[in-house]
Amino acid sequence: MALDVRGTAPRAVLSRALAVPLVAALVAVLPLAVATEPGPGPRDAAYWLQLATCAYSGTRLAAMVLTARRRLIQGAFWLFVYIAMGIAPLAQTVLEATPTPVVGPRSDTVLASALVLAGIVAFDVGALLARHRPPPRSRMQERPRPAARVHTRRLYVLCASAVAGSGLLVAELGGPAIFFTSRQQITETLGGGPGAEAASQAGAAFLRGFGTVPALLALLFLTRWLVVSRTARRRPAVPLLWLVLLGVNVVVNNPVSNPRYWFLTVLFSLLFTAFPRSPVMYRAALATGVAVALVVFPFADRFRYEEGAQRPAQSTDSLLEPLTRKDYDQAGMLANTVTFAESGAGHSLGRQLAGTALFFVPRSVWTGKPDDPGTRVGRWMGMPYPNLSSPLWAELWLDFGPFGMALGFAAVGYGAARADRRYARRTAEEAAATPPPGQRAGPGSVVAVVVPLVAGYSFILLRGSLLQSMGRVAVAALCVLFVTTLRPDRRPPPRAVRQP
Repeated sequence: MALDVRGTAPRAVLSRALAVPLVAALVAVLPLAVATEPGPGPRDAAYWLQLATCAYSGTRLAAMVLTARRRLIQGAFWLFVYIAMGIAPLAQTVLEATPTPVVGPRSDTVLASALVLAGIVAFDVGALLARHRPPPRSRMQERPRPAARVHTRRLYVLCASAVAGSGLLVAELGGPAIFFTSRQQITETLGGGPGAEAASQAGAAFLRGFGTVPALLALLFLTRWLVVSRTARRRPAVPLLWLVLLGVNVVVNNPVSNPRYWFLTVLFSLLFTAFPRSPVMYRAALATGVAVALVVFPFADRFRYEEGAQRPAQSTDSLLEPLTRKDYDQAGMLANTVTFAESGAGHSLGRQLAGTALFFVPRSVWTGKPDDPGTRVGRWMGMPYPNLSSPLWAELWLDFGPFGMALGFAAVGYGAARADRRYARRTAEEAAATPPPGQRAGPGSVVAVVVPLVAGYSFILLRGSLLQSMGRVAVAALCVLFVTTLRPDRRPPPRAVRQP
């Protein structure tokens, strides 16, 4: 173990040294550059609250980059907050240009900015509580719970089902070529456009979920198996199956025909699954994520619609103009949600969250089933495209008010910290363990794949709406439950090593 530490320490130290300029850029240089950009926007309370959010989230993101431990979910949370709820709203305030109209008074924007800051502080409090939680009871230490592992034969079944589901999606769309055109064309072909009926939209979401999610999970489980098992790497079947699933994902999960946040899920989960113990890769992913969000996301918007069908965007002469586009409407939609509630709608008192949890109940059975908040607020605003984002801050505030929102973020922070700790522990145990005699190394721990997937998907969950994200969550949960077992993979060793 000491030799391994000595072997990896120089790279870790070098990585930290190279990250020092990044820390200064995140905490001071970039926020001040945005704040001092010439623009007509007011320098009011919302401006200062947004600047405080940039400084706070930049500090926490820098801490995630520099930490010796890989905190995947927490790192993804602070990356999203820093860009979408910090830098982008600050740029929109300075330029007085928003991707979605903010219909309420400026005081609602001030309240929304305060809610963002309160939510991230509550998240930190929850993570701190998880770090200092009481130790487990002695009897639990004596009889630890078995670790959830991936069942090998069920994984093969999942791979076959993933290929079949993706093949059905490709056949329904008329071939793989359409996946390299635009998202709009795929949506219209599936019949799930804005003007489609609810049943058509549900069917399109169902087909697309089963055509994309099992393929990604199968690829992640195979990647993990190749990482932890030398035997799997030497068997031609497993690498060949991995190549097949990689080709399937290139078609159905490519960045051209999928939402950019979903492609981030694919990229982050695959990266963290393939390099679970690399601090350099972890830091590079978070640092590169800032550049991707500021540069690549706005550029990738051209693949979203057909030529000539793209929504008009506001244009300025500032270098910050990409931050005023549709990708970063979360802060504005939070302010609109505040105005929507104060205009008479009030708080839902958990009804909105119940609709999200019971997303599978058809509206013919639950006639009063609520729409997602982004759609409700968009219709109330009279927007021609009511399918708008609804960040987690807006969802929790609309349901439970400011104190309920704070408690919700504390719970999210607590759960994220616990999951990150379990991921670090399981990957370290598997890296140090050797299979007992008579056993082959199986595909490994479920946690080692689920946590990277959740870290990537957290961008979608934080952006919202939760209701629209539940379809893929449900498909992923079914796949994970199917391959999970609490028993070790007891299979005989290869014939070549058996004694005569």
